[in-house]
Amino acid sequence: MSAKKEAMFGKIVAYNERDKKLFVLDTNVLMHDPVSMFSFDEHDIYLPMVTLEELDHNKKGMTEVARNARQASRFLDDIVSGYEGKIDEGFPLASQNSRATGRLFLQTSLIDSNLPSSLPIGKADNQILGVVLHLAKEKKNRQQVVLVTKDINMRIKARALGLTAEDYRSDKVLEDTDLLYSGMRELSPDFWEKHGKGMESWTNAGNTYYRIKGPMVESLLVNEFLYQENDKPLYLIVRDVNGASAVLSTVKDYAHAKNNVWGINTRNREQNFALNALLNPDIDFVTLLGQAGTGKTLLTLAAGLHQTLETKIYSEIIMTRVTVPVGEDIGFLPGTEEEKMTPWMGALEDNLDVLNHNSDERGDWGRAATQDLIRSRLKIKSLNFMRGRTFLEKYLIIDEAQNLTPKQMKTLITRAGPGTKVVCLGNISQIDTPYLTEGSSGLTYVVDRFKGWKHNGHVTLMRGERSRLADYAAEAL
Repeated sequence: MSAKKEAMFGKIVAYNERDKKLFVLDTNVLMHDPVSMFSFDEHDIYLPMVTLEELDHNKKGMTEVARNARQASRFLDDIVSGYEGKIDEGFPLASQNSRATGRLFLQTSLIDSNLPSSLPIGKADNQILGVVLHLAKEKKNRQQVVLVTKDINMRIKARALGLTAEDYRSDKVLEDTDLLYSGMRELSPDFWEKHGKGMESWTNAGNTYYRIKGPMVESLLVNEFLYQENDKPLYLIVRDVNGASAVLSTVKDYAHAKNNVWGINTRNREQNFALNALLNPDIDFVTLLGQAGTGKTLLTLAAGLHQTLETKIYSEIIMTRVTVPVGEDIGFLPGTEEEKMTPWMGALEDNLDVLNHNSDERGDWGRAATQDLIRSRLKIKSLNFMRGRTFLEKYLIIDEAQNLTPKQMKTLITRAGPGTKVVCLGNISQIDTPYLTEGSSGLTYVVDRFKGWKHNGHVTLMRGERSRLADYAAEAL
């Protein structure tokens, strides 16, 4: 082997397979995450020939799946091209990613799968199952042969055949979404006894500030909301954490009529926290999670209209969402980009109606004029045309963000230019995108990765405020 190839791939030495697992990857894993082949550490991966065929079949187009298929093919080309060792010994993955020290094996010959007659061999999934069945019988020196697939039914069929099958888990931010950062925490009754000794306090711009020390300080995150419910409820936000001390301040009470925002007052603690984050000019990125009817869209729009039309912090509001249908797809829609997006923006129209009818004293003419003003500052955009754009001094709302992958979420957030605020709304229990779960959603990803950043705010809204019928339906059905 030449010195260049040796530096690239390392010396070919006797390869011990006994302590290594062999992971057989389904095509949907590579199309979901092209980097997945580097996520198995010291273990080896195996790609059946039908997986390569499906990658080739899905590489055309501008969809996320097509882009991922092309990227996976490029990774495979980098790994395979120029390798001078024996194909049967596998291709080292370490040359592409230092974390992966295993090898890539490709199917190089026909395999007699001996599948049951009820599983037709012409189907791609069954061909992969046949390969796994053959490897499980032939590779007795392996610690284990495992099929990795995002397809639930395929995992069930594999287990019915006595094979080991797993979901691809490396893309999951959290295994248990109950552990997801909520953006707030309750203070214990003895909190001030433990943290209030020698406490400094001062007032600035109508807010009271406290500098505290104590055992809880190290676990506090900047812009985390704190509350203590008693005869006189206390609502605070963490302004700064510096070593053994933290600065807390009271938050503005948007439940009071005098503090209404575009005619809206908050109805519960979480909504009040949400408006404090949405209206804070120092917070550039806000995520709001919650079930249907908790007020995510209404609060976000009210805050956006206030900061666009009244305080003029932002030049316009841009709203976008993932166009994943809940039922049958209705096909192509006519018209401009905004007209095509209109059927997906029913929630926007409903909330604008609420905001536009809050002040009846303006009369019909006043409401019509306000509606025209709102329309002139509110733009609806499609996600398909976001790549390459930069938004300056915009208030960007990403609705139904739970349907975004982490890669799509990164693409959108990095569109933000100077003076832009990005607000992500979603309910991680209502995911419509195939192969995306609560743990791997882009919304879960950004909530976890942005927590503690001084320009980030997050609130999980708990209580529905739509109607007593909607609240009861959410609990009973």
